[in-house]
This record gives sequence, C-alpha cells and structure tokens, in this order.
Amino acid sequence: MRVVVVPPNAGWPAEFTTEAGCLLEALAKNVVNIHHIGSTAIPGIFAKPVIDILLVVRDLRILDDSPPVIERLGYEIMGEFGIPGRRYFRKDSAEGVRTHQVHAFQVGSAEIDRHLAFRDYMRSNLSASASYSNLKRQLAAQYPDDLSAYMDGKDAFIKEHEARALRWARQERRLTPRSTGPATAIAVIPG
Repeated sequence: MRVVVVPPNAGWPAEFTTEAGCLLEALAKNVVNIHHIGSTAIPGIFAKPVIDILLVVRDLRILDDSPPVIERLGYEIMGEFGIPGRRYFRKDSAEGVRTHQVHAFQVGSAEIDRHLAFRDYMRSNLSASASYSNLKRQLAAQYPDDLSAYMDGKDAFIKEHEARALRWARQERRLTPRSTGPATAIAVIPG
C-alpha cells in the first residue's frame, strides 16, 4: 500500500459527520458515541486521507452479530486486527483506495480514553501536532511504498505523546470515569 500524506483538508470533519450518520442509522440501538479520531481529526496537520472513526458500542457481541449491516455500508470486517477488545472495519473507494476505518470498542474500554486523549492533546498542543505532522511527512517521503515502516516510524512518537496525553487529560479532567455499564444516551459527537 502506497503511503500518501496530504495537507489538511477542511472537508474531513464533514466526511466524518456523513459517515457517522450512516453508522448511527445502521447500528443505532447499540451505539453510545461516535468520535472523529486520527490525524484527519486534528486541524492543521498532514494526514493520510483516511477518516478514522471511534465507534463506542454498548455490546461488542451485538456488533459481532451485525456483519450484513456493516458490509452493506461498504466495510470489510477485520475482527480485532491486533488489538484485543476492538472490532476493526475498513472501507475503500471504488478505485481501491482506503477512505474510512472504524475502530469499535465496548463502552468502558481504556482504549476509548487513549484515542480521545491523544486527539484532544494534539488539538490543544500546537507544538506537538506540528512535530507529528512533520514526522508523518518525513516518513511518507522516506517510505512511500512501505506502510509498515511508516507506521513503525511513528510508534515511539505516538507512545510518548499518548502517555503525555493521558496525564494531560487527567489533569484537565477531560477523562471521565469509565462506565461499568451501557450508557443511556445516543449521541454523535463530531469533535
């Protein structure tokens, strides 16, 4: 897979909102929240033009029993795909170019906090987000045909800043205690 990072696109939030609406309509009874995550959710940084979606569900078993619904939306179902407790779906354009990735977790998963803290930290820390953007551009230029090397090159930066982000989020009281059960409200949160 070719590694391409592009300048920030003001249309990415709208693309997320459209896709989140489709997911909410298809999976409404099981959806707790839908968040825009990943680089396309961080204003001002270069990114692979793939909309990453964090889907928080009441029950992963219900999601596991919904493959026809997910496939009708154009997603390929990939299972946990290396992260225990996650369900990963990916969607490509008619030309075979990745356009969307859904990372689904059951409400209460620590992975939800990790993703949201990193996103919010990068949004609020211009120095860190600029460094991340520059790193992504450098790695894409260095490894244009090696997605694994590109991802490996980001790993240390991401781990370091995830740890900072989680500390920051706790200090800022941006993280709420993880729910021990299903939430009662359904919401689509673009931020």
